[in-house]
Amino acid sequence: MSQKKGIAILGSTGSIGTQALEVIEAYPDHFDLQVITAGKNADLLIEQALKYKPNTVVISDETQYQRVKDTLWNEDIHVYCGEEALCQVVESSEVDTVLTALVGYAGLKPTIRAIEAKKTIALANKETLVVAGELVTRLARENGVNIYPVDSEHSAIFQCLVGEFHNKIEKIYLTASGGPFRGWKLEELSSVKKEQALKHPNWTMGAKITIDSASLMNKGLEVIEAKWLFNLKPEQIDVIVHPQSIVHSLIQFEDGSMKAQMGLPDMKLPIQFALTYPDRFKTDFPRFNFVDYPQLTFEKPDREVFKNLDLAYKAMAMEGTAACILNAANEVTVEAFLNDRIGFLEIGSINEQTLHGVASVAHPKYEDFVQADTLARTFASELIGK
Repeated sequence: MSQKKGIAILGSTGSIGTQALEVIEAYPDHFDLQVITAGKNADLLIEQALKYKPNTVVISDETQYQRVKDTLWNEDIHVYCGEEALCQVVESSEVDTVLTALVGYAGLKPTIRAIEAKKTIALANKETLVVAGELVTRLARENGVNIYPVDSEHSAIFQCLVGEFHNKIEKIYLTASGGPFRGWKLEELSSVKKEQALKHPNWTMGAKITIDSASLMNKGLEVIEAKWLFNLKPEQIDVIVHPQSIVHSLIQFEDGSMKAQMGLPDMKLPIQFALTYPDRFKTDFPRFNFVDYPQLTFEKPDREVFKNLDLAYKAMAMEGTAACILNAANEVTVEAFLNDRIGFLEIGSINEQTLHGVASVAHPKYEDFVQADTLARTFASELIGK
């Protein structure tokens, strides 16, 4: 890398965002932090701004704007607020790469604006492709924009494809830890509490994605994301449970050869690879030792017990706005579960009812995705309120 890359981090206060800041801090000669943003966490955003000195900060919650602005008034930092500001800052001429680490549907609009501004995308917000994969990938092609995956599974597939882009993929296998409830039956899951669901065995993540991992919805969303990232058919994407989380995913070529990307569970590696590709920078991350893992095991996921994974495949088959509807329902149900309004199994049940209860638009435009998201949230909310 001959010159510094200007980086914008959308969602700098989340798990991915905070780790991305550590990666950028480790290579000051290669990265120039231009933008950091947060939704509501003004305290951490202020702390990050004072430590890392970005050019611009954005707080989405307008009620927090004045406090952020007043605190940073004597710093050489521009402070803005609101959704439109979030979209405008990614268009800055000083920004080369936009790391989208926002949670959920909120990442769609600013990612689209960044693509239209011809910025390289480091994608940690899988919902952008889940919700509007056809639209986003088309815009990326039209604008000559590369989308580099940050999710560990998709980064693994991408790393296995380096040097193989001309070779046809027969199948990919996305690995899943199985979450805290691997092997549980329906009757056991009926009394699950959020405290149990928030204890992931291998990864430290935000509450939303941790619950999604426990219900296997996260893996379902990753299946849909993989379809768009790697231009695959649903039958070319399989999920396999790998409790140790050492093999991050595998790819099988049409000659039968397979490649896997391996390493200790650490999100800094895929974050760094997305920001430095095609280069690999030396790190002091802990190294994997085979002796410490004498057995690596694999098993099939239970798609009957964990129906969210099955719903993701159904949404792919339905096409149109179906995946957008499923994602919106899931955001509503996970929030309800975290607020003790529904049980764990009701997440999948309400998601399923919403997927089949809200009409999908076959050939959607951007406005259709916005409407589908709104309708699905209303539908799911009404089911919760009954």
